Amino acid sequence: MSQFTDIDRLAISTIRLLSVDQVAAANSGHPGAPLGLAPAAHVIFKQMKLNPEHPEWINRDRFVLSNGHACALLYSMLHLTGFDFKIEDLKQFRQLGSKCPGHPEFELPGVEVTTGPLGQGISNAVGLAIAQANFAATYNKPEFVLSDSYTFAFVGDGCLQEGVASEASSLAGHLKLGNLIAIYDDNQITIDGNTNVSFTEDVPKRYEAYGWEVLHVENGNEDLDSIAACIAQAKQSKDKPTLIKMTTTIGFGSLQAGTHSVHGSPLKPDDVKQLKKNMGFDPEQSFVVPQEVYDFYNSDVIQPGIKQFNEWNQLLEKYGSKYPELNSEITRRIAGELPQDWEKTLPLFTPKDSPVATRKLSEIVLQNIQGTLPEMIGGSADLTGSNLTRWKEAVDFQHPSTGLGDYAGRYIRYGVREHGMSAIMNGISAFGANYKAYGGTFLNFVSYAAGAVRLSALSGHPVIWVATHDSIGLGEDGPTHQPIETLAHFRALPNMQVWRPADGNEVSASYKVALTSKHTPAIIALSRQNLPHLEGSSLEKAVKGGYVLQEVENADITLVSTGSEVSITVDAAKQLAQKNVKARVVSLPDFHTFDQQSEEYQLSVFPDNIPILSIEVLSTSGWSKYAHESFGLDRFGASGPAPEIYKAFEFTPEGISTRAEKTIAFYKNKQVISPLHKPF
Repeated sequence: MSQFTDIDRLAISTIRLLSVDQVAAANSGHPGAPLGLAPAAHVIFKQMKLNPEHPEWINRDRFVLSNGHACALLYSMLHLTGFDFKIEDLKQFRQLGSKCPGHPEFELPGVEVTTGPLGQGISNAVGLAIAQANFAATYNKPEFVLSDSYTFAFVGDGCLQEGVASEASSLAGHLKLGNLIAIYDDNQITIDGNTNVSFTEDVPKRYEAYGWEVLHVENGNEDLDSIAACIAQAKQSKDKPTLIKMTTTIGFGSLQAGTHSVHGSPLKPDDVKQLKKNMGFDPEQSFVVPQEVYDFYNSDVIQPGIKQFNEWNQLLEKYGSKYPELNSEITRRIAGELPQDWEKTLPLFTPKDSPVATRKLSEIVLQNIQGTLPEMIGGSADLTGSNLTRWKEAVDFQHPSTGLGDYAGRYIRYGVREHGMSAIMNGISAFGANYKAYGGTFLNFVSYAAGAVRLSALSGHPVIWVATHDSIGLGEDGPTHQPIETLAHFRALPNMQVWRPADGNEVSASYKVALTSKHTPAIIALSRQNLPHLEGSSLEKAVKGGYVLQEVENADITLVSTGSEVSITVDAAKQLAQKNVKARVVSLPDFHTFDQQSEEYQLSVFPDNIPILSIEVLSTSGWSKYAHESFGLDRFGASGPAPEIYKAFEFTPEGISTRAEKTIAFYKNKQVISPLHKPF
């Protein structure tokens, strides 16, 4: 006998029609996937742990709509399950300022991650599952199960064609994430038409090869019992993530069902009417929710979720009595706060300390702070020995059965998967519990992850990329590995810190700002070569993103630089002084943080009446914000020993001095206004 009744079928019809009405009202959107996926959405939400009054509850089940174009379905579900989405909100689907934008966005109640770029959502879901497994292994006790939630994800053919999904899914299988359940909408349609024109691989076999359990629902349009049975079986798979291949008809019930025409265009009015009539609704009415459907979701989803939430809080209270220190830590983390005085563990340096590569200084920071910050979790894309991202006592995050580590471990071996790593980091951050996720690779290969990096900034996930080998200074590996345009690209992103520290104090400052940030991610670009600790640098100055490293009265020029070029610029200023040319030296490790400072402070760093020359062995694009002239590298690098490459491109004290003198001569007897002055 079926566990589902007429009220379930009425609820599914309501979901389908609410989704169609949203798209019709906007005359824009994707009705096809919601019509096919409504039954699965109903079955999943019916048994999810959720509390719409506390959508941030740490032990809630997570739902990720990786095929984010189907967001009308998600908004319908959030409305019906009591989240802050009113019918009036649904009526404003895809309108300016609406709570129902064209793709789901992280800041909305009940939306776990921003999705839309295909493949990102399922990759985020892997991160959510990793965070849950780590949180559970860290804080659960035999008599106190504080964390036992699942991550559900809807994915489509488009998601599974994107390479990032393959990277993340491969890692999920290796990590044996039994808390991850993905429902594959096998409707065999993409924008270009039937998938047989480009996508004929055997997806289940691929996922079996990844180490996933693979199940199949043959009739996802109507067979609710099979959907429920597969989910129940997936929950029993404790050492494998599960992919449920669910065969559906895109646009189920529409006159255009099964075609690409129903994918991304509103249904025609007569199609909407026949659909409503066939489902027993008034074809002349829109946005209709029968009261019994509201009552059903309230009694079967909302109230049980609130009860589970209250029971969990009672459990946490008892946990606190037995484990007060751990309880205090959990409470602090859930509140999004860092430990008091954690920043005192950040190392400080003086010019007397030996020169050190900033990638090594980053390792020293991580070693110093890891014991104080249990929320810090990170790894590297198969470059641990080069990125120096692993502290000495680190335990790898691995399934215990492998003998390689355990789920309480906080070091993740991402393998050669830069894009997957970055998307997974976003998911870890989105889990909550103040997770501070970081990942290491060469700066040049952060470009491989640009899609996920952009979503970090857009969503406000304060993740950190430890990006080493930041310039031609990496030497012999040559132009393929030497980043030229990378920082210009990421500096152009809104809400993105891009640090290029010049010495140990600036490295500590970059971590301090990045780790205390609640909504801004950071890329920390680090050198392979050793750099001296600079006279005039300090953590207190560097946390402002830019500061005067060396001041002189009646200066002839301001020289501004970043990273490994700052020390060369200091030497150039010394050469200029021997010629009675007075040069101020400014270090500008992060444009974004500097731009947050007051106008008064910014103008004290870049005042009027002094020409400004920037020096950086990277693209000059973007430097016009701060400098009148720029000495950079607007071409690819070269292969050879780093000192020889620097000399060949004239990034030497002499090369800088020559360009400084030319800049002074060019602006002599001209009115010089700081580039920071703007009309609006």
